[in-house]
Amino acid sequence: MSLQPKGPGGRPGFATLSLDYPMSLGVFEKYEDAQRAVDTLSDKAFPVENCLIVGTELKQLERVTARLTWGRVALGGLLSGIWLGLFVGLILMLFTQTSNPLNLLLLTVAYGAAFGLIWSLVGYSFTRGARDFSSVSQVVATKYEVFCEHKFAQQGRAILTEAGIVGVTRTAPAPTHAPAPAASPTTSAGTTPDDAPRTDPPAPPSA
Repeated sequence: MSLQPKGPGGRPGFATLSLDYPMSLGVFEKYEDAQRAVDTLSDKAFPVENCLIVGTELKQLERVTARLTWGRVALGGLLSGIWLGLFVGLILMLFTQTSNPLNLLLLTVAYGAAFGLIWSLVGYSFTRGARDFSSVSQVVATKYEVFCEHKFAQQGRAILTEAGIVGVTRTAPAPTHAPAPAASPTTSAGTTPDDAPRTDPPAPPSA
């Protein structure tokens, strides 16, 4: 099996994001710890070209940067339009023969600013106030697992254990239902020994 498909047309001598028979060397909470584990293997002349670091348990982080208003949206669209117009103007100056290239540059900047302003305002009007903030987002991994080919797994684990690098252990999921209590022993009549009826010994015969 493999963690990732190699894809067609793989070039020999080039690493691919896959292993044929991967085995885990350890799970780490930080990428730096996984990187340090592979670096330790490399220092011990381990064939690290057979290793793969996989980020698992992905989560998305979104950081809110500012509150959006009509003025802020207009300013952002205006600036982005100016940059777009400046870029287009410089390209036209290189490939267009004109007697006054500065006027051409100013014209493209003006058109770009107008386009960016209108485009941003129209786009913001369609949101109808559903998202009045700007943000940046990133997908990060919660844990990082180091894999290697199965034929080198025992050697890699021995090196990491000797170096004192131990990953976090995987915890088994807790049972959803508590085990039923053990049944008390019963007598042949179906009652417990404590609940079984007691009979008094017969009275001695009278003289």
